[in-house]
Parts: sequence; C-alpha cells; structure tokens
Amino acid sequence: MSKIKKLLALVMALAMVLSLAACGSSDTTTEDTSTDDTTTEESTDDTEEAADTEEEAEDTTEETSGDATASGDVISLTVWGAEEDQTLLAELVAGFEEAYAGYATFDIQIGVESESTAKDTVLTDIEAAADVFAFADDQLADLVNAGALQSIDALNDALVAYAGKSVEDIEAANGAGSVAAATMNDTLYAFPMGGGNNYFLYYDSSVLSEEDVASWDSLLAAAEAAGKQVGMTLSSGWYNASFFIGAGFTTSLNDDGTTSIDWNGTSSLGYTGVDVVKSMLTIASNSAFMAIADGDISNQIASGSLCAAVSGTWDAEAAQTAFGDGYAATKLPTFTCAGDQVQQGCYSGFKLIGVNAYSQNAGWAALLAEYLTNEESQTARFEARQLAPTNTNAAANEAVSANTAIAASSAQDVYGVVQSVGGKFWDPTATFGEMIAQQTLDVNDDDAIQAALDELVVGVTAAVD
Repeated sequence: MSKIKKLLALVMALAMVLSLAACGSSDTTTEDTSTDDTTTEESTDDTEEAADTEEEAEDTTEETSGDATASGDVISLTVWGAEEDQTLLAELVAGFEEAYAGYATFDIQIGVESESTAKDTVLTDIEAAADVFAFADDQLADLVNAGALQSIDALNDALVAYAGKSVEDIEAANGAGSVAAATMNDTLYAFPMGGGNNYFLYYDSSVLSEEDVASWDSLLAAAEAAGKQVGMTLSSGWYNASFFIGAGFTTSLNDDGTTSIDWNGTSSLGYTGVDVVKSMLTIASNSAFMAIADGDISNQIASGSLCAAVSGTWDAEAAQTAFGDGYAATKLPTFTCAGDQVQQGCYSGFKLIGVNAYSQNAGWAALLAEYLTNEESQTARFEARQLAPTNTNAAANEAVSANTAIAASSAQDVYGVVQSVGGKFWDPTATFGEMIAQQTLDVNDDDAIQAALDELVVGVTAAVD
C-alpha cells in the first residue's frame, strides 16, 4: 500500500481516538471510553476495513488522501495566552496547523488572558472559556477541583497516535519540579510551559563582590560602605516565605482548599518561627536595607539607590539598565538564624498550559497544548520572552545557560519548593510581612513575636468561604 493510502487509513482509524477524547467534561467519562476493550476491537476492525477500502479505490485515494481538506473536517479551537505571548502564539499556531495539515483544517482563535488571572476568568464560565489556556501553577488545584481541566492522562491515546508522545514522554522531557507543579493526585493535568518563576539576587558587581553577596550580613555591610541599599519586598507571602522555607518550614494545600502552615512552631531543621522572625527583623532594621512595596522593585532598581535587589526574571531589563557593565545575578544569600548561616529558600513557580474539560475537541486541544510546550516552542518562547524552559533539552541550550538572570534563577531553584497554598494565605502573610518591614515587632520580645505568628497561622488556616 502506498504511503498516501496508509496515511488515509491511519487518519480514519485515529479519528476515533480524537472523537473519544473530545467533549471530555469529566475525567472518568473520557478514561472509561478510551480504555474500553470493545472500542479497541472496533477501532482495529475499522483500521483493517479502511485499509481494504484503500486497496479497492486506489486511484481516488491517490488524488485526495494527501489533501488537508479531504475529510472535510474543520477543527475549531480557542487558545488564550498572555499579552506578551501573542505574536509568538500566532507563529506557533501557524506551525501547528502546518504540522497537522494532513489530518484536518483548523479554525484557531487566539485570545489575551494573563497567566496570573486565567483561573478567575475560566471559573467565571468554564464552558465558555478557551479550549487551551496558559496559567500559573498555583491555580492548578482550584481549576482541578472546579472540574475545569481535562487530565492529560485521559488524552494519552490521542497524544501517542498523533504526536508520538505519551504522558510518560512529556513528563520525562521536563524538569521534575515543573511536572510536580502540573500534577495533582498523581495525575498530570497540564503541560509545563516555562519556569524561572522564582526570585534571586540581582547585584552590581562594580560595587559588590561574589563574597559580599554570599550572605545578608556581608551584603548589607558592603552596601552600607558604598552608600547604597539592598531592596526586597517583605509585605508579600510569596517573598517573605523565603526565610521560613530556608529554615525548613512548610506550607501545604488541603483537599478542602485550606492551607496548612507550621511557621509558629519548630521546623524539621530545629529552628523556631521566632528564630526566623528575629532574623528578618535584624535584616529589616539595617540602614542599608530597603523594604520595597510589592510590584515596585523595578522602579527602585531604576532609581539608582540600590546596589542589589531581590526579584525575578521579569526585572532583568531594569537591573541590566541600572547596573550596566556591573550587571550580575546569583542565588539568594544565606541569613543568620539562631547563630547558623541558613540558605534562603523560595517558592519556585511554573507556567502551565491546560485543556478545558468542556472542550468539544479535547484531543486536538491536547495536541495543540503539547505543540505549544514542546522543546522547539519553549526555545522560541525563551528567545521571544526570556521565559526559562522547563524542557531539559531546551534548558541546555547555550543561549539559555548564558542568560544571567535565568542562570541565577536555576541556581536558586535548587533551594526552592513548589508553592502549595490556598487563597487565605496571602492577606495574613502580607500583613505580617508589613509588620516586619515597619519594625512594629521588637526583635527582643519573643512573646510578642510568637503571638504575631500564632495570629498569622490562624488567619492562613481559616476555612475557605
């Protein structure tokens, strides 16, 4: 049989795979249908019949089977991505349409939706949301619990049949942290798209040496000697958690959406929450430290008053402009805690792409999501947006490893944990961090610090409305 005839036979057989994956309003329905033995047998029979039909109608097949419109299928999909991703998305979607031109024609609409707000928009009306959308990993649990995401495991057959990649292949191609961030209850619910969503230390190497930036003690001393300051946001749980994470404290998300947190106790490393807060108060009270409001770091870097700042890859341009030839970045410093030098940790976040559980073309949506997150697409996204790849091959690209900010982000990721908190985490930790920034707690009053920590934990662990 000719290659073209085999292609048509494959198309006819695999169309069943995609139709089985389509309209996946629940994982159970999709999985039960796709693994049914009878369905498998019928699919095999249809494949054989398609091949026989091909042999009988050779001339007609030779003329039409290679035509993208031969089957008459038009696959309609909508994909949402960040505003800064729009140009690249258009290019990648065009590449996807070309790659699968032999199977169907496509009508793919691209919309703007920030990864940071995707969950809120999707959950407003899941059925009306995009078939494929990007989102930050901390939204995964809420999206899964609301039934908004189709599990990738349930779409494995379509991925294997068309893309030649199983769920196991996708997991193996990406870093373990990103896979963990895309997984819930041992089920993969999204495709890792990018990493580097953490924070580290930018610094001016014409003012500070590598030895200076190794610890907060030496960093602040060198900054003071130079008449400069070091900036960090404390009034945000995302940033101030870094001290607790480094000292061995944890947070976790419960099944009911509440958060477990042990910051008012003793960590696995033997430090108390009071120890950590006293460390933070000591840093915040130093004249060379600048407590910066959440979202204002780039402005303060540009002001010229800082020689170092804690931030992420999104402020690379501001830091490079401000520090010029001295532009450098590294992991976060160690800090003094109960007499020890403790490495500051971080939350390591990832950007993911998911498939809407109500997509009428869930199989094709999964193939599009896979294409938008494969090695080539992640490399292109790094080039266009400086987003750190989670794909290990893309991350090994020379241009990626030579990027100052991404190299620092990767170095800090070693000390990071995947963010696992509920919605009640943010306000109490922000208020608590502001207390430290404003020095409203006395570093010598252990009882007051413990009381503040106890109040923090009560607020964070409160029941979800």
